[in-house]
Amino acid sequence: MADIEIKLDNMKIKPHEEITGHITVNYSGLYDGVVINTQILGSNELVVWREYNGKKITQNVSRLFVNKDFIPDNKVDFVATIEFEPTEEHDVK
Repeated sequence: MADIEIKLDNMKIKPHEEITGHITVNYSGLYDGVVINTQILGSNELVVWREYNGKKITQNVSRLFVNKDFIPDNKVDFVATIEFEPTEEHDVK
């Protein structure tokens, strides 16, 4: 079992549709929180994080930080979007 697992509910990512997924932290040591950086390969555009564990994110952020105090049962549910119309297919890393 990995220290951190990230799973998306749907691997077909489309513009202006919610990207939902889950993070599970299996790490038994000390940590402050979890940071997720995303990159759309071949583009200067961003994945924008919208909420985690039901908490809305009011600013457009491309890097998600979830403090350990907000990770009940070592799980995080998240929602993100991409807000641009791609002219070609891109990979998300």
